[in-house]
Amino acid sequence: MVGGAAAADAITRAHRLAELRVGLHLNLTDGHPVLPEVEVAQLVRGDGEFDRNMARAGLRFAVFPGVRRQLAMEIRAQFEAFRATGLALDHVNTHKHMHLHPGVAKLIVEIGRDYGIKAVRVPWEPVAVLRRAFPEERYRAPAYDAWNTALRRRLQRAGLRTNDHVFGLAWSGGMIESRLLGLIPHLPDGVSEIYFHPATKRTPALVAATPSYRHAEELAALLSPLVRDRIAEAGIRLVSYRDL
Repeated sequence: MVGGAAAADAITRAHRLAELRVGLHLNLTDGHPVLPEVEVAQLVRGDGEFDRNMARAGLRFAVFPGVRRQLAMEIRAQFEAFRATGLALDHVNTHKHMHLHPGVAKLIVEIGRDYGIKAVRVPWEPVAVLRRAFPEERYRAPAYDAWNTALRRRLQRAGLRTNDHVFGLAWSGGMIESRLLGLIPHLPDGVSEIYFHPATKRTPALVAATPSYRHAEELAALLSPLVRDRIAEAGIRLVSYRDL
């Protein structure tokens, strides 16, 4: 998230970790834009931050040509900021999956060509898998499945690589070791992305932004020797988008 308050620190750490694959997490829904407010005044509210009401913002993206022009400018600026880091672009996705919006997806594909885009996340979580893995819990198919289908088709037409499935939506902020261990035996064939929000501790900023998230437990799940053993036993290969 190139406009984030901790971006510079994250970039420094990423350069020290040669094997880390880093993607651009485009942000159009939280905090401040990368461009000066005067250049994207139609994308922000009175406080200078993006509109957090995603339905309202998405409607404005679709209806107003001026908003779309500024949206394109901001997306390009975030790609440009990522390029300036000197890191290789492994993949692209968006904060809160805003690229499910057809207009945002179109701009990402078009603008991303200038920056070497090769892969984009499709946030499709198969409910049938969740029900098999955890029959005691109730899961409903999200209302935006049709948008996932449209996004995948757009990306495939553009020759971009995608994951087949994603896991972590139903348990956002709660992908702890027990859930991961329960999910691994039921992972479907193909490429599954499992995503986390790990942290070493709960800072005031994290508590304010994600009060219910279990950041330290998610980090523990990622570092769990038992999880790694189960992955190996299941014959699962760990890859990045660049490997697709």
